[in-house]
Amino acid sequence: MQNNKVKITKTEILSDNWYTLNKVTYEKLKSNGTIETQSREAYDRGNGATILLYNKNSKTVILTRQFRLPTFINGNTTGMLIEACAGLLDNDNPEDCIKRETEEETGYQISKVEKIFESYMSPGSVTEILYFFIAEYSTEMKTSAGGGLEEEGEDIQVLELSFNETLKMIDTGEIKDAKTIMLLQHLRVKNIL
Repeated sequence: MQNNKVKITKTEILSDNWYTLNKVTYEKLKSNGTIETQSREAYDRGNGATILLYNKNSKTVILTRQFRLPTFINGNTTGMLIEACAGLLDNDNPEDCIKRETEEETGYQISKVEKIFESYMSPGSVTEILYFFIAEYSTEMKTSAGGGLEEEGEDIQVLELSFNETLKMIDTGEIKDAKTIMLLQHLRVKNIL
């Protein structure tokens, strides 16, 4: 659906180092009928996918722990973050991406995933849409140690935690990652675990 009340007049690349930071100038028709010119910066890192693996029999989930520089800069004293497996699409469709990322990061090879929703995670500054998935796992699906790809600088710890423990970890602040909280709450709201 096209928005005829907004017209982009200029886009400047401010940084194209790790991802792309654009300064976008646009005209917007306001509800009072006037046109206002605004400029905003938008960070384009591509779209991504995330997944929560769960086991109904053991009532456990698979999460990861890794160093996240932005959290370290913003008060996370260790920089380590517990989160659901995730990755950028890299020109894949969301389902293929999350299957690949699951095997790379967790060591579990899954064939069936369920898309539950998609969400803009920080719509005031980041263009990314994140596709959310869940999937059942079993010990037979474990094909490697996981841990991510060394050539991508990944050093990921794989965690198998009880579902009830993860809910407590949200309350205590041990889990602060938004996508992970959303996935855990989805399991809870839908009475999956």
